[in-house]
Amino acid sequence: MSIDLPLVAGSFLVAVVVGLTGMGGGALMTPMMMLFFNVPPLAAVSSDLVASAVMKPVGGIVHMRRGTVNLRLVGWLCAGSVPAAFSGVLVARAFGDGEQVQQVVKYALGVALLLAVAGLVAKAWIARHEGPSSAGLDEIDVRPIPTLLVGMVGGVVVGISSVGSGSLIIVALLALYPALRANQLVGTDLVQAVPLVASAALGHLLFGDFQLDLTTSLLVGSIPGVYLGARISSRAPGGVIRALLAVVLLASALKLLGVGNTATLWILGGATAAGAAGWSLLRNRGGAQVGVAGELPEGAAPAGSGVEAGVSARGGR
Repeated sequence: MSIDLPLVAGSFLVAVVVGLTGMGGGALMTPMMMLFFNVPPLAAVSSDLVASAVMKPVGGIVHMRRGTVNLRLVGWLCAGSVPAAFSGVLVARAFGDGEQVQQVVKYALGVALLLAVAGLVAKAWIARHEGPSSAGLDEIDVRPIPTLLVGMVGGVVVGISSVGSGSLIIVALLALYPALRANQLVGTDLVQAVPLVASAALGHLLFGDFQLDLTTSLLVGSIPGVYLGARISSRAPGGVIRALLAVVLLASALKLLGVGNTATLWILGGATAAGAAGWSLLRNRGGAQVGVAGELPEGAAPAGSGVEAGVSARGGR
């Protein structure tokens, strides 16, 4: 078994971003393998999911110990997402073998990334209009049917593309339960993602294109990267990091969908200019932090409420 050092370095950088933002693992790791290391789409999805199945429980355990997980939400989400994620692998295989399935997975991933970008924009808009919230976990009124449907849709997307366990489902949770604080939102999403990703990973181990060398390289780089990102996330400007993440996701989506280089640059330039104008407008109207709803401005988080995955605002390290 050999370790791919450039892939280790790339997965480390992606994992740092994941640790800083609390999202973007599959949405960044899988496109990176495909675009920069020429890994076939199905192999990239399979190896990324298996690696995620190893890493996800770590963050979930941290949030469980800190009491920032709504287990009722986790139960309803998993009821829909676990069987759907396994089925998503079969859906990908049903499109055919070889070049055909690789192309389908590639386009599915591109669409999933566009949805993730839309989700980031939606989160910023909701944060501006809803403002901070402080509801306790026991005060959340769980909506079973919508939550079950979110789990089913997210599970299928994760099974096909490896994207969605964080980027898409966390946005859907935000829309359904805007009263959840940032650390509750991230904690609940991380714990529900453990069986979700495990189910999708099992499907890819059985029917996908799992490669041990590839997965090992991902783990060697991503585990220390996530740890480092989580350590510095409380000091990082979260809004800026999420804006950069949106640009990276948009660029990856456009390339996966076959958009030319010139068109991609024009689209990115226009999106960046529009985003900068919107951020300036929001800042002038109230200085709201662009991020997860319920997240306070930088430096203003109350004691005991983390603003990123697995990080306490108390600064205890």
